[in-house]
Amino acid sequence: MRTKGALEDMKVESLEAIVRALNSAQVPFIVVGGVAVNAHGYGRLTNDLDIVIRLRPETIAATFTSLAALGYRPLVPISADQFSDAAQRDRWVAEKHMRVLSFASASHRETPVDLFVTEPFDFETEYAHALVQRIATDAPLRVVSLQGLLRMKRDAGRPQDLADVAELLAVHGGPTDA
Repeated sequence: MRTKGALEDMKVESLEAIVRALNSAQVPFIVVGGVAVNAHGYGRLTNDLDIVIRLRPETIAATFTSLAALGYRPLVPISADQFSDAAQRDRWVAEKHMRVLSFASASHRETPVDLFVTEPFDFETEYAHALVQRIATDAPLRVVSLQGLLRMKRDAGRPQDLADVAELLAVHGGPTDA
């Protein structure tokens, strides 16, 4: 994985700490967003870590605890119990157009974490097909498959996402008229 250099604003040490903490807590997670774009061969700057977890109460609690151990706190006052409430998450999406819950840490200022409020794909299937890379000897990282990433980027439809699709298709020999 081309993390150093491609992720200039993000601290690789912080990324490694997050991955180690989540792995240690046995949190099944999949990296999406800019880090996934880099992992699939298109080096672009990114300043956050976007992750999707299996949205189950025990996984959510372990994620919040793991991030808190690194000094991460949600930018809005939401507890793990509140985040575990599927109906509440649905309201946030419908009423506030919330896509992610952002976390920040004073110890890891350059590496905010965005936790998806929904599972934008079938988690089990994507987890099984994820690209597994090591960012350090003891830090395996699951990255959304190229097909899953392209689907997410197209669905988001924002200019940066569509530009990512075009670049990824060019890197992988696909059509560039995304």
